[in-house]
Amino acid sequence: MPAHKSTRPTAPRTANTGPSHGFAYSQDAFQQLVEDALTLARKLGATDAAAEVSEGMGLSVSVRKGKLENVERNRDKTIGVTVYVGQRRGNATTSDFSSEALAQTVRAAYDIARYTAEDPAAGLPDPTDLATGRAAKRDLDLFHPWAIDAEGAAELARRCEGAAMSVDGRITNSEGAGVSAQQSHFFAGNTAGFRGGYASSRHSLSVSPIAGRGRDMQRDFWYTSERDARDMASPEAVGRYAAERALSRLKSRKIATCEVPVLFENTLAAGLLGAYVQATSGGALYRKASFLLDSLGEPIFPKHVDIVEDPHIPKGKGSAPFDDEGVVTRKRRVVRNGVVQGYFLSSYSARKLGMQTTGNAGGSQNLFMSSQLTQPGDDLDAMLKRLGTGLFVTELMGQGVNYVTGDYSRGAAGYWVENGVIQYPVHEITIAGHLREMFQQIVAIGADAYTYGSKTVGSMLIERMKVAGH
Repeated sequence: MPAHKSTRPTAPRTANTGPSHGFAYSQDAFQQLVEDALTLARKLGATDAAAEVSEGMGLSVSVRKGKLENVERNRDKTIGVTVYVGQRRGNATTSDFSSEALAQTVRAAYDIARYTAEDPAAGLPDPTDLATGRAAKRDLDLFHPWAIDAEGAAELARRCEGAAMSVDGRITNSEGAGVSAQQSHFFAGNTAGFRGGYASSRHSLSVSPIAGRGRDMQRDFWYTSERDARDMASPEAVGRYAAERALSRLKSRKIATCEVPVLFENTLAAGLLGAYVQATSGGALYRKASFLLDSLGEPIFPKHVDIVEDPHIPKGKGSAPFDDEGVVTRKRRVVRNGVVQGYFLSSYSARKLGMQTTGNAGGSQNLFMSSQLTQPGDDLDAMLKRLGTGLFVTELMGQGVNYVTGDYSRGAAGYWVENGVIQYPVHEITIAGHLREMFQQIVAIGADAYTYGSKTVGSMLIERMKVAGH
Protein backbone atom coordinates (compact mmCIF):
# COMPACT_ATOMS: atom_id res chain seq x y z
CA MET A 1 0.00 0.00 0.00
CA PRO A 2 1.35 3.48 -0.81
CA ALA A 3 2.99 5.10 2.19
CA HIS A 4 2.33 8.72 1.24
CA LYS A 5 0.01 10.64 3.55
CA SER A 6 -2.82 13.00 2.77
CA THR A 7 -2.13 16.55 3.88
CA ARG A 8 -5.78 17.53 4.15
CA PRO A 9 -6.50 19.11 7.55
CA THR A 10 -8.97 17.50 9.92
CA ALA A 11 -10.90 18.77 12.86
CA PRO A 12 -9.20 18.32 16.23
CA ARG A 13 -10.06 15.09 18.01
CA THR A 14 -12.17 15.23 21.14
CA ALA A 15 -13.96 12.63 23.22
CA ASN A 16 -17.16 14.68 23.35
CA THR A 17 -19.93 14.41 20.79
CA GLY A 18 -22.74 16.77 19.96
CA PRO A 19 -23.68 19.64 17.68
CA SER A 20 -20.07 20.85 17.45
CA HIS A 21 -19.26 17.71 15.45
CA GLY A 22 -22.34 17.90 13.28
CA PHE A 23 -24.36 15.48 15.39
CA ALA A 24 -27.86 16.56 16.34
CA TYR A 25 -27.79 14.75 19.69
CA SER A 26 -25.34 14.56 22.56
CA GLN A 27 -24.22 11.37 24.27
CA ASP A 28 -26.10 12.51 27.39
CA ALA A 29 -29.31 12.78 25.38
CA PHE A 30 -28.76 9.27 24.06
CA GLN A 31 -28.19 7.91 27.55
CA GLN A 32 -31.44 9.49 28.74
CA LEU A 33 -33.34 7.85 25.86
CA VAL A 34 -31.86 4.48 26.81
CA GLU A 35 -32.82 4.95 30.47
CA ASP A 36 -36.35 5.95 29.47
CA ALA A 37 -36.72 2.89 27.23
CA LEU A 38 -35.54 0.51 29.96
CA THR A 39 -37.84 2.12 32.53
CA LEU A 40 -40.84 1.82 30.19
CA ALA A 41 -40.04 -1.84 29.52
CA ARG A 42 -39.88 -2.60 33.23
CA LYS A 43 -43.19 -0.85 33.85
CA LEU A 44 -44.86 -2.98 31.19
CA GLY A 45 -43.69 -6.13 32.96
CA ALA A 46 -40.55 -7.03 31.01
CA THR A 47 -38.20 -9.46 32.73
CA ASP A 48 -35.23 -7.79 31.06
CA ALA A 49 -34.60 -5.27 28.32
CA ALA A 50 -31.86 -3.68 26.22
CA ALA A 51 -31.83 -0.48 24.17
CA GLU A 52 -29.47 1.24 21.77
CA VAL A 53 -29.65 4.73 20.28
CA SER A 54 -27.47 5.74 17.34
CA GLU A 55 -26.94 8.56 14.89
CA GLY A 56 -24.82 8.63 11.73
CA MET A 57 -23.96 11.17 9.10
CA GLY A 58 -21.66 11.49 6.15
CA LEU A 59 -20.70 12.80 2.76
CA SER A 60 -19.93 10.83 -0.41
CA VAL A 61 -18.66 12.51 -3.57
CA SER A 62 -17.69 10.96 -6.90
CA VAL A 63 -16.15 12.34 -10.08
CA ARG A 64 -15.53 10.80 -13.49
CA LYS A 65 -13.11 12.16 -16.09
CA GLY A 66 -12.73 15.28 -13.99
CA LYS A 67 -16.44 16.08 -13.82
CA LEU A 68 -18.58 15.93 -10.72
CA GLU A 69 -20.97 12.97 -10.88
CA ASN A 70 -22.59 12.55 -7.47
CA VAL A 71 -22.81 14.33 -4.15
CA GLU A 72 -24.65 12.38 -1.47
CA ARG A 73 -25.24 13.35 2.11
CA ASN A 74 -26.60 10.84 4.57
CA ARG A 75 -28.01 11.34 8.03
CA ASP A 76 -29.87 8.69 9.98
CA LYS A 77 -30.86 7.90 13.52
CA THR A 78 -32.53 4.97 15.21
CA ILE A 79 -33.60 3.53 18.53
CA GLY A 80 -33.66 -0.23 18.88
CA VAL A 81 -35.37 -1.88 21.84
CA THR A 82 -35.22 -5.55 22.81
CA VAL A 83 -37.61 -6.84 25.46
CA TYR A 84 -37.58 -10.19 27.24
CA VAL A 85 -40.59 -11.74 28.93
CA GLY A 86 -39.04 -14.76 30.52
CA GLN A 87 -37.33 -16.46 27.61
CA ARG A 88 -39.50 -14.85 25.01
CA ARG A 89 -37.87 -12.09 22.99
CA GLY A 90 -39.25 -9.14 21.06
CA ASN A 91 -37.54 -6.35 19.15
CA ALA A 92 -38.72 -3.08 17.64
CA THR A 93 -37.09 0.04 16.19
CA THR A 94 -37.99 3.62 15.41
CA SER A 95 -36.34 6.70 13.94
CA ASP A 96 -38.70 8.98 15.88
CA PHE A 97 -37.09 10.12 19.12
CA SER A 98 -40.27 11.61 20.62
CA SER A 99 -41.58 10.32 23.95
CA GLU A 100 -44.73 9.01 22.27
CA ALA A 101 -42.79 7.09 19.62
CA LEU A 102 -40.42 5.64 22.22
CA ALA A 103 -43.35 4.40 24.30
CA GLN A 104 -44.98 2.85 21.22
CA THR A 105 -41.72 1.14 20.24
CA VAL A 106 -41.20 -0.35 23.70
CA ARG A 107 -44.83 -1.51 23.72
CA ALA A 108 -44.37 -3.10 20.27
CA ALA A 109 -41.28 -4.99 21.42
CA TYR A 110 -43.11 -6.11 24.57
CA ASP A 111 -46.13 -7.33 22.60
CA ILE A 112 -43.92 -9.26 20.20
CA ALA A 113 -42.15 -10.91 23.13
CA ARG A 114 -45.46 -11.93 24.75
CA TYR A 115 -46.57 -13.81 21.66
CA THR A 116 -43.24 -15.30 20.63
CA ALA A 117 -42.33 -18.90 21.41
CA GLU A 118 -39.95 -19.46 24.29
CA ASP A 119 -36.29 -19.90 23.40
CA PRO A 120 -34.08 -21.50 26.09
CA ALA A 121 -31.06 -19.59 24.77
CA ALA A 122 -32.74 -16.17 24.78
CA GLY A 123 -31.72 -13.55 27.32
CA LEU A 124 -29.21 -10.86 28.16
CA PRO A 125 -25.55 -11.78 28.62
CA ASP A 126 -24.46 -12.92 32.05
CA PRO A 127 -23.75 -9.77 34.14
CA THR A 128 -20.22 -11.03 34.84
CA ASP A 129 -19.46 -10.92 31.09
CA LEU A 130 -20.52 -7.29 30.62
CA ALA A 131 -18.16 -4.35 30.26
CA THR A 132 -18.46 -2.10 33.30
CA GLY A 133 -16.53 0.80 34.81
CA ARG A 134 -13.28 1.62 33.02
CA ALA A 135 -13.71 -1.30 30.58
CA ALA A 136 -16.93 0.22 29.23
CA LYS A 137 -15.30 3.66 28.85
CA ARG A 138 -12.06 2.49 27.25
CA ASP A 139 -10.95 5.06 24.65
CA LEU A 140 -9.61 3.39 21.50
CA ASP A 141 -9.14 6.62 19.51
CA LEU A 142 -11.84 5.76 16.98
CA PHE A 143 -13.38 9.19 16.39
CA HIS A 144 -11.74 11.59 13.95
CA PRO A 145 -14.34 13.78 12.23
CA TRP A 146 -13.17 15.08 8.87
CA ALA A 147 -13.86 18.76 8.23
CA ILE A 148 -14.32 18.47 4.49
CA ASP A 149 -17.08 19.85 2.27
CA ALA A 150 -18.34 18.62 -1.12
CA GLU A 151 -16.03 20.95 -3.03
CA GLY A 152 -12.97 19.79 -1.10
CA ALA A 153 -13.93 16.13 -1.50
CA ALA A 154 -14.44 16.57 -5.25
CA GLU A 155 -11.01 18.20 -5.54
CA LEU A 156 -9.38 15.23 -3.75
CA ALA A 157 -11.17 12.82 -6.09
CA ARG A 158 -10.04 14.81 -9.13
CA ARG A 159 -6.45 14.79 -7.92
CA CYS A 160 -6.63 11.03 -7.47
CA GLU A 161 -8.17 10.37 -10.88
CA GLY A 162 -5.85 12.89 -12.54
CA ALA A 163 -2.81 11.16 -11.09
CA ALA A 164 -4.05 7.84 -12.48
CA MET A 165 -4.74 9.27 -15.95
CA SER A 166 -1.30 10.90 -16.17
CA VAL A 167 0.74 7.77 -15.44
CA ASP A 168 0.73 6.44 -19.00
CA GLY A 169 -0.96 7.18 -22.32
CA ARG A 170 -2.47 3.71 -22.22
CA ILE A 171 -4.73 4.80 -19.35
CA THR A 172 -7.58 5.75 -21.66
CA ASN A 173 -10.62 5.98 -19.43
CA SER A 174 -11.88 5.90 -15.89
CA GLU A 175 -14.82 4.53 -13.96
CA GLY A 176 -14.31 7.43 -11.61
CA ALA A 177 -12.91 8.33 -8.22
CA GLY A 178 -14.75 8.82 -4.96
CA VAL A 179 -14.33 10.24 -1.48
CA SER A 180 -16.40 9.23 1.54
CA ALA A 181 -16.39 10.80 5.02
CA GLN A 182 -18.56 9.04 7.61
CA GLN A 183 -19.05 9.43 11.35
CA SER A 184 -21.48 8.06 13.91
CA HIS A 185 -22.07 7.62 17.62
CA PHE A 186 -24.27 5.48 19.82
CA PHE A 187 -25.17 4.65 23.38
CA ALA A 188 -26.49 1.32 24.64
CA GLY A 189 -27.65 -0.15 27.91
CA ASN A 190 -29.54 -3.05 29.45
CA THR A 191 -31.24 -4.02 32.68
CA ALA A 192 -28.29 -6.22 33.68
CA GLY A 193 -26.23 -3.11 34.41
CA PHE A 194 -24.39 -2.37 31.17
CA ARG A 195 -24.08 1.23 29.95
CA GLY A 196 -21.71 2.34 27.22
CA GLY A 197 -21.25 4.12 23.95
CA TYR A 198 -18.76 5.98 21.81
CA ALA A 199 -18.27 7.83 18.54
CA SER A 200 -16.38 6.50 15.54
CA SER A 201 -15.43 7.57 12.04
CA ARG A 202 -14.30 5.99 8.79
CA HIS A 203 -13.12 7.79 5.68
CA SER A 204 -12.01 6.56 2.26
CA LEU A 205 -10.69 7.55 -1.15
CA SER A 206 -10.77 5.27 -4.22
CA VAL A 207 -10.27 5.28 -8.01
CA SER A 208 -10.88 2.83 -10.89
CA PRO A 209 -8.79 3.59 -14.02
CA ILE A 210 -9.13 1.72 -17.32
CA ALA A 211 -6.12 0.82 -19.46
CA GLY A 212 -5.98 -0.14 -23.13
CA ARG A 213 -8.39 0.08 -26.03
CA GLY A 214 -10.75 -2.14 -27.98
CA ARG A 215 -10.67 -5.78 -26.94
CA ASP A 216 -7.62 -5.33 -24.75
CA MET A 217 -9.05 -3.15 -22.01
CA GLN A 218 -8.37 -3.78 -18.35
CA ARG A 219 -9.77 -2.11 -15.25
CA ASP A 220 -8.30 -2.12 -11.77
CA PHE A 221 -8.71 0.00 -8.68
CA TRP A 222 -7.09 1.02 -5.43
CA TYR A 223 -8.23 2.79 -2.33
CA THR A 224 -7.22 4.00 1.09
CA SER A 225 -9.48 3.89 4.15
CA GLU A 226 -8.78 5.00 7.73
CA ARG A 227 -10.48 6.20 10.90
CA ASP A 228 -8.42 9.40 10.63
CA ALA A 229 -8.21 11.09 7.22
CA ARG A 230 -4.67 12.22 8.04
CA ASP A 231 -3.59 8.57 8.01
CA MET A 232 -4.85 7.95 4.47
CA ALA A 233 -2.48 7.68 1.53
CA SER A 234 -2.27 10.77 -0.68
CA PRO A 235 -4.66 11.02 -3.66
CA GLU A 236 -1.69 10.97 -6.04
CA ALA A 237 -0.24 7.79 -4.52
CA VAL A 238 -3.59 6.01 -4.73
CA GLY A 239 -4.12 7.13 -8.33
CA ARG A 240 -0.66 6.12 -9.51
CA TYR A 241 -0.85 2.67 -7.91
CA ALA A 242 -4.32 1.99 -9.34
CA ALA A 243 -3.03 2.93 -12.80
CA GLU A 244 0.01 0.68 -12.46
CA ARG A 245 -2.25 -2.22 -11.49
CA ALA A 246 -4.47 -1.66 -14.53
CA LEU A 247 -1.49 -1.33 -16.91
CA SER A 248 0.09 -4.54 -15.64
CA ARG A 249 -3.01 -6.48 -16.69
CA LEU A 250 -2.85 -5.50 -20.37
CA LYS A 251 -2.45 -8.33 -22.90
CA SER A 252 -3.85 -10.89 -20.48
CA ARG A 253 -3.93 -14.47 -21.72
CA LYS A 254 -5.84 -17.63 -20.97
CA ILE A 255 -3.91 -20.62 -19.69
CA ALA A 256 -4.43 -24.35 -19.96
CA THR A 257 -6.13 -26.23 -17.16
CA CYS A 258 -3.56 -27.31 -14.57
CA GLU A 259 -2.92 -28.08 -10.92
CA VAL A 260 -0.28 -25.75 -9.48
CA PRO A 261 0.72 -23.75 -6.40
CA VAL A 262 -1.36 -20.58 -5.98
CA LEU A 263 -0.23 -17.37 -4.30
CA PHE A 264 -3.05 -15.12 -3.08
CA GLU A 265 -2.31 -11.39 -2.98
CA ASN A 266 -2.54 -10.06 0.59
CA THR A 267 -5.88 -8.32 -0.08
CA LEU A 268 -7.35 -11.65 -1.19
CA ALA A 269 -5.70 -13.65 1.59
CA ALA A 270 -7.87 -11.61 3.96
CA GLY A 271 -10.85 -13.21 2.23
CA LEU A 272 -9.58 -16.68 3.13
CA LEU A 273 -9.23 -15.54 6.73
CA GLY A 274 -12.81 -14.28 6.50
CA ALA A 275 -13.94 -17.70 5.28
CA TYR A 276 -12.38 -19.26 8.38
CA VAL A 277 -14.18 -16.75 10.62
CA GLN A 278 -17.49 -17.49 8.92
CA ALA A 279 -17.03 -21.25 9.39
CA THR A 280 -16.18 -20.92 13.09
CA SER A 281 -18.85 -18.36 13.99
CA GLY A 282 -21.53 -19.37 16.46
CA GLY A 283 -24.48 -18.96 14.12
CA ALA A 284 -23.04 -21.33 11.51
CA LEU A 285 -21.93 -23.81 14.17
CA TYR A 286 -25.19 -24.18 16.10
CA ARG A 287 -27.14 -24.41 12.84
CA LYS A 288 -24.64 -27.06 11.70
CA ALA A 289 -24.05 -25.03 8.55
CA SER A 290 -20.25 -25.18 8.66
CA PHE A 291 -17.56 -27.51 7.34
CA LEU A 292 -15.62 -26.86 10.56
CA LEU A 293 -18.08 -28.33 13.06
CA ASP A 294 -16.42 -29.56 16.28
CA SER A 295 -13.08 -28.08 15.20
CA LEU A 296 -12.20 -26.72 18.65
CA GLY A 297 -8.86 -28.22 19.64
CA GLU A 298 -8.30 -29.57 16.13
CA PRO A 299 -5.30 -28.76 13.86
CA ILE A 300 -7.09 -26.95 11.03
CA PHE A 301 -3.92 -25.15 9.86
CA PRO A 302 -0.26 -26.22 9.67
CA LYS A 303 1.73 -25.87 12.90
CA HIS A 304 3.38 -22.64 11.76
CA VAL A 305 0.08 -20.67 11.49
CA ASP A 306 -1.29 -18.42 14.26
CA ILE A 307 -4.34 -16.15 14.37
CA VAL A 308 -4.68 -13.45 17.06
CA GLU A 309 -7.70 -11.26 17.76
CA ASP A 310 -6.98 -7.88 19.37
CA PRO A 311 -10.02 -5.59 19.81
CA HIS A 312 -8.00 -2.84 21.47
CA ILE A 313 -5.77 -1.52 18.67
CA PRO A 314 -5.94 2.31 18.66
CA LYS A 315 -7.73 3.53 15.50
CA GLY A 316 -8.32 -0.09 14.44
CA LYS A 317 -11.23 -0.64 12.07
CA GLY A 318 -12.34 -3.61 14.11
CA SER A 319 -11.58 -2.13 17.52
CA ALA A 320 -14.26 -2.07 20.23
CA PRO A 321 -14.18 -1.98 24.04
CA PHE A 322 -17.31 -4.19 24.07
CA ASP A 323 -19.37 -6.11 21.54
CA ASP A 324 -22.92 -5.45 20.31
CA GLU A 325 -24.35 -6.96 23.52
CA GLY A 326 -22.11 -4.98 25.86
CA VAL A 327 -19.84 -7.95 26.58
CA VAL A 328 -16.27 -6.88 27.31
CA THR A 329 -13.78 -7.66 24.54
CA ARG A 330 -10.38 -9.22 25.15
CA LYS A 331 -7.25 -9.99 23.21
CA ARG A 332 -6.97 -13.71 22.56
CA ARG A 333 -5.20 -16.26 20.41
CA VAL A 334 -7.82 -17.79 18.13
CA VAL A 335 -5.42 -20.28 16.51
CA ARG A 336 -2.14 -21.38 18.08
CA ASN A 337 0.32 -23.61 16.23
CA GLY A 338 -2.43 -24.39 13.73
CA VAL A 339 -4.85 -25.60 16.42
CA VAL A 340 -8.24 -23.92 16.95
CA GLN A 341 -8.33 -22.31 20.41
CA GLY A 342 -11.74 -20.65 20.26
CA TYR A 343 -14.78 -19.82 18.16
CA PHE A 344 -16.51 -16.48 17.51
CA LEU A 345 -19.53 -16.51 19.79
CA SER A 346 -22.28 -14.19 21.00
CA SER A 347 -24.14 -14.93 24.21
CA TYR A 348 -26.97 -16.52 22.25
CA SER A 349 -24.83 -18.76 20.05
CA ALA A 350 -22.69 -19.69 23.07
CA ARG A 351 -25.76 -20.87 24.95
CA LYS A 352 -26.92 -22.85 21.93
CA LEU A 353 -23.55 -24.60 21.91
CA GLY A 354 -23.27 -24.97 25.69
CA MET A 355 -20.27 -22.64 25.74
CA GLN A 356 -19.35 -19.14 26.95
CA THR A 357 -19.53 -15.96 24.87
CA THR A 358 -16.26 -14.77 23.34
CA GLY A 359 -17.45 -11.16 23.00
CA ASN A 360 -18.10 -11.46 19.28
CA ALA A 361 -21.73 -10.39 18.97
CA GLY A 362 -21.50 -8.34 15.79
CA GLY A 363 -18.56 -10.28 14.35
CA SER A 364 -14.82 -10.63 14.75
CA GLN A 365 -12.60 -7.76 15.83
CA ASN A 366 -9.07 -6.99 14.59
CA LEU A 367 -7.60 -10.28 13.36
CA PHE A 368 -3.92 -10.90 12.61
CA MET A 369 -2.98 -14.07 10.73
CA SER A 370 0.72 -14.93 10.58
CA SER A 371 3.23 -17.70 10.09
CA GLN A 372 6.03 -18.52 12.51
CA LEU A 373 8.19 -19.22 9.43
CA THR A 374 7.89 -15.69 8.06
CA GLN A 375 11.10 -13.66 7.93
CA PRO A 376 11.30 -9.82 7.72
CA GLY A 377 12.54 -10.06 4.13
CA ASP A 378 9.62 -12.19 2.93
CA ASP A 379 8.10 -9.47 0.76
CA LEU A 380 6.07 -10.11 -2.39
CA ASP A 381 9.18 -10.77 -4.50
CA ALA A 382 10.33 -13.37 -2.01
CA MET A 383 6.89 -14.97 -2.01
CA LEU A 384 6.92 -15.15 -5.83
CA LYS A 385 10.29 -16.93 -5.65
CA ARG A 386 8.76 -19.30 -3.10
CA LEU A 387 5.85 -19.88 -5.50
CA GLY A 388 8.28 -20.90 -8.23
CA THR A 389 6.02 -21.87 -11.11
CA GLY A 390 2.32 -21.33 -10.63
CA LEU A 391 -0.42 -18.74 -10.35
CA PHE A 392 -0.36 -15.38 -8.56
CA VAL A 393 -3.99 -14.33 -8.00
CA THR A 394 -4.87 -10.63 -7.70
CA GLU A 395 -8.61 -10.65 -8.39
CA LEU A 396 -11.46 -12.99 -7.50
CA MET A 397 -14.97 -12.96 -8.95
CA GLY A 398 -18.24 -14.62 -8.05
CA GLN A 399 -19.52 -16.10 -4.80
CA GLY A 400 -18.42 -19.70 -5.20
CA VAL A 401 -17.75 -20.52 -1.54
CA ASN A 402 -19.93 -23.12 0.19
CA TYR A 403 -19.44 -22.76 3.94
CA VAL A 404 -21.48 -25.89 4.65
CA THR A 405 -19.34 -28.23 2.56
CA GLY A 406 -16.14 -26.16 2.31
CA ASP A 407 -16.12 -26.32 -1.49
CA TYR A 408 -14.30 -23.35 -3.02
CA SER A 409 -14.56 -22.24 -6.66
CA ARG A 410 -13.95 -18.66 -7.81
CA GLY A 411 -13.41 -16.89 -11.08
CA ALA A 412 -9.94 -15.34 -11.00
CA ALA A 413 -7.38 -13.16 -12.72
CA GLY A 414 -3.72 -12.60 -11.98
CA TYR A 415 -0.30 -13.54 -13.32
CA TRP A 416 1.46 -16.67 -14.49
CA VAL A 417 4.79 -17.08 -12.72
CA GLU A 418 7.77 -19.21 -13.76
CA ASN A 419 10.92 -19.68 -11.71
CA GLY A 420 9.73 -16.97 -9.33
CA VAL A 421 9.30 -14.32 -12.05
CA ILE A 422 5.99 -12.98 -13.41
CA GLN A 423 5.72 -13.92 -17.09
CA TYR A 424 2.37 -12.48 -18.20
CA PRO A 425 -1.11 -11.57 -16.91
CA VAL A 426 -3.88 -14.19 -17.12
CA HIS A 427 -7.66 -13.93 -17.06
CA GLU A 428 -10.84 -15.96 -17.57
CA ILE A 429 -9.75 -18.76 -15.26
CA THR A 430 -11.31 -20.52 -12.29
CA ILE A 431 -9.48 -21.72 -9.20
CA ALA A 432 -11.00 -24.52 -7.16
CA GLY A 433 -10.33 -26.53 -4.04
CA HIS A 434 -11.69 -27.34 -0.61
CA LEU A 435 -11.20 -24.83 2.18
CA ARG A 436 -10.14 -27.42 4.76
CA GLU A 437 -7.45 -28.71 2.38
CA MET A 438 -6.46 -25.17 1.42
CA PHE A 439 -5.98 -24.23 5.07
CA GLN A 440 -3.85 -27.33 5.64
CA GLN A 441 -1.77 -26.52 2.56
CA ILE A 442 -0.71 -23.01 3.56
CA VAL A 443 2.99 -23.19 2.81
CA ALA A 444 3.89 -19.60 3.71
CA ILE A 445 2.47 -16.20 4.65
CA GLY A 446 4.41 -13.16 3.49
CA ALA A 447 5.76 -10.28 5.53
CA ASP A 448 3.82 -7.96 3.17
CA ALA A 449 0.98 -7.72 5.70
CA TYR A 450 -1.97 -5.61 4.60
CA THR A 451 -5.01 -4.61 6.63
CA TYR A 452 -8.21 -5.21 4.67
CA GLY A 453 -11.12 -4.05 6.80
CA SER A 454 -10.43 -5.54 10.22
CA LYS A 455 -8.23 -8.41 8.97
CA THR A 456 -4.46 -8.23 8.61
CA VAL A 457 -2.49 -10.87 6.69
CA GLY A 458 0.32 -11.07 4.15
CA SER A 459 0.23 -12.78 0.77
CA MET A 460 -0.62 -16.47 1.21
CA LEU A 461 0.87 -19.42 -0.67
CA ILE A 462 -1.29 -22.52 -1.06
CA GLU A 463 0.63 -25.67 -2.02
CA ARG A 464 -1.70 -26.81 -4.81
CA MET A 465 -5.05 -25.90 -6.35
CA LYS A 466 -6.92 -26.76 -9.53
CA VAL A 467 -6.86 -24.02 -12.13
CA ALA A 468 -9.40 -24.34 -14.93
CA GLY A 469 -8.47 -22.49 -18.10
CA HIS A 470 -9.15 -23.32 -21.73
